[in-house]
Amino acid sequence: MRRLELTEGEAPQLVELSDVEAEALTAADLAVVTRAPGATGWSVAPGRKVGVVQAGDLQISVKPKVSVERLIFLMGYASSPRYWRDHTVQLDAEVALPEALAHAFTRLASKAVEQGLLQGYRTVEDSLPVLRGRIRVNDQISRRYGAGLPLEVIYDDFTVDTAENQILLAAAMRLLRMPRMTARVRRSLQRLRLQLSGVTDLRRGETLPRWQPSRLNARYQPALRLAERILASESFEQRIGALHVSGFVFDMWKIYEDFVCVGLREALASHGTASLQHRMHLDRAESVDLRPDFLWTAHDGRQVVLDAKYKAEKPAGFPQADLYQLLAYCTVLGLGDGHLVYAKGDEPELSHEVQGAEVTIHCHTVDLDQTPNRLLEQVAAIADRLESRPGPAEWPPLVA
Repeated sequence: MRRLELTEGEAPQLVELSDVEAEALTAADLAVVTRAPGATGWSVAPGRKVGVVQAGDLQISVKPKVSVERLIFLMGYASSPRYWRDHTVQLDAEVALPEALAHAFTRLASKAVEQGLLQGYRTVEDSLPVLRGRIRVNDQISRRYGAGLPLEVIYDDFTVDTAENQILLAAAMRLLRMPRMTARVRRSLQRLRLQLSGVTDLRRGETLPRWQPSRLNARYQPALRLAERILASESFEQRIGALHVSGFVFDMWKIYEDFVCVGLREALASHGTASLQHRMHLDRAESVDLRPDFLWTAHDGRQVVLDAKYKAEKPAGFPQADLYQLLAYCTVLGLGDGHLVYAKGDEPELSHEVQGAEVTIHCHTVDLDQTPNRLLEQVAAIADRLESRPGPAEWPPLVA
């Protein structure tokens, strides 16, 4: 097995690849693969995703620039903030992302099912030789043409085959198919799979069943939220020519955006309400969509609009696209201030006063290299700035 390990933000590496391997890595969208004129090798650079892709006997992994342990916390907190505020996962610094996710998931899922599998009622339609529940009269007539048996019945079955258990099993099966899993982690996943015997194994591509948080499934909720994250990742198996390609990748910008927005929503919950990915339009005809990451409305009606940016957007010809985007939000909402929250190291903390418009765009930063408690303190400090309405010179300092 040939292995290539990259770290997010690093310089590209020159690698010998076949044309079909280069095509497979480009299709997986994990790395940027280019070939200079006259060169014999391919330039492979990390893109905007992290994870691992295997193409034939080549395995390429892109590690996040933050520790995997911190990445798991960001993902977990965005899914279940109350739980992850008080819990962390201790991981080896060298562990790969799929294994780290599997470790965190099996720990949470095992804790959820240790008191026994959650059971619930499920409506079942069946053909039986004896009466159970109620007869489906229309089906009995149309399918059996007046015959007495079997009976077309409908009944409620008290079973472990619930939506919650199906989602846990689906996540375990997804992780078992991932590359770079150690034998110890695979044993933990197989043990969980056995504990979930009697639960329907969802087919690949099948829509996940819906579940509702309640007092009855409270012990399942942290595991379910992480399972949904795992199942929402870009996991794939495909063929490109004769090459078998499989992968497990995440968008870092999405993980960061979700963490910042959920953290701000939690910090500001007592002062107003937050709308994530708020839907509005640029034009009166409502033909151009706008989706601010975070729109907060205080109890007194005051509003704050914000976007979380993992990296500053500087496409060719538009060197400060983030600022234009916030200016559009502020114009539509009639606000004098807009906010950008960057991962520290990408943009400085400053404010831009827009010429010809009474709009100021404030840039904040979050240092992702900090401990979970420090991360939440930084988000809380930004929330204090948003809620208190002072000018930049009066803002309380961010936690270092």
